[in-house]
Amino acid sequence: MKDQHLDSRISSTLFSLKSPCAIGTLVVLSLSLFLPTPTFAEEVFIPEHEYVGYYDSNGIYTVVGNIKNELEYAILPAVTVSVDDNESIVSKTILHVPLPPYSEIPFKIKFHDVKTQSPKLLQAELAYEMTEKDPVPIQILYDETLIKHDDGHLTGRIQNIGDQTIHNPKIYAVIHGYERVLDIGQNIRQIGEIKPGEIVEFSMYPDPSVTDDVFYYSCFAPVDTTVVPAVAKKNDGDFHFRYDSGAWYYAAKFDESGTSMTMKGYNSYPLETYANFEFPPISGDEQFSVTMDGEPIEFIQSMDEMGFWHVAYTVEPSSQGVVEISGFEKGLPPEMPVIPAWVKQNAGWWSNQQISDYEFLKVADLLFEKQILWVPEREVVAKSQWKIPSWVKDPAGWWSEGKISDDEFLNIIQNLVKRSILIV
Repeated sequence: MKDQHLDSRISSTLFSLKSPCAIGTLVVLSLSLFLPTPTFAEEVFIPEHEYVGYYDSNGIYTVVGNIKNELEYAILPAVTVSVDDNESIVSKTILHVPLPPYSEIPFKIKFHDVKTQSPKLLQAELAYEMTEKDPVPIQILYDETLIKHDDGHLTGRIQNIGDQTIHNPKIYAVIHGYERVLDIGQNIRQIGEIKPGEIVEFSMYPDPSVTDDVFYYSCFAPVDTTVVPAVAKKNDGDFHFRYDSGAWYYAAKFDESGTSMTMKGYNSYPLETYANFEFPPISGDEQFSVTMDGEPIEFIQSMDEMGFWHVAYTVEPSSQGVVEISGFEKGLPPEMPVIPAWVKQNAGWWSNQQISDYEFLKVADLLFEKQILWVPEREVVAKSQWKIPSWVKDPAGWWSEGKISDDEFLNIIQNLVKRSILIV
């Protein structure tokens, strides 16, 4: 967060801002008075004053923080948070979303097993690796529509300033009290997509336990993907899955047959939100059903382009209960291939001129988007400027026929992009 100042010409609910990083109450506040002391490395760190723990409105110990990347390249950060719970150390690690250069991303971790009245939050451990990620072209509109309301929640608008549609964007922000960070907020209602130039509204709420103390929001961070990793024991093994939601889920477990999973979930906010679970397939023929406290609920089942199942449904405001998802097949999922089979099929079609260059390059672009391929400082260009030499059809055909390995084909594509022979 750069040094920023709130404009003094503001009211208690409507603000004129000099800074794109903060929105608050009637006061002239210089954030330069609270310069962060790096907790970790100088260029990738979590400021000490933006790393706190508290008990939420449901009595769950919650840790929030803000990772800052001041490097010239994007990183894939992993943060490990540890809590001293009456001399018993409880730790959790999250692998966060790719973080572009000179940007930041807040995080929130729930510790459902911490019960001590005054747990001690220990210094976090932050690790990262170089990756590729361009800034998400979403802009917060700092105008009269960006409002912090009397009950502590925030409403505003965002705009897609890029040239491509962004699916399922999410907005994070640091929520401050008068003297300290209180919470991390995110948009509660799901934004399905935002087209180039389109403006959409968003809202975010603090946890009800800190509502009365909210002073201002800062450091809005748009992301185009975010998930929470989870694991449950299944048929004597670990079943790894992920979810994206404005609600929280924990204590996932399977029944003895391994075909039905239950989880406890809760939505602390006074608005409906969503839940989208991502499961690895076992056969690819699974047919799921979903109940909440034993009652069937409406949901959508789909499969994404990487071959993972998605189960999504609406979560009611200020609700909690036990979710049961049935329809899993027995056993554990087979190891998923790095590249989905349909991608190899597309390469074969392209080598035989059954699909166009543009259609094949869309597949190559997906491999970069999913972090399967990576090239340092790859210049992303408009789709109208994509190009591919015709001789690449030979290795694409070899790959589709199994004459070269996945790794060999990926190396070819990666090398061509690195040398700007193939532009995507």
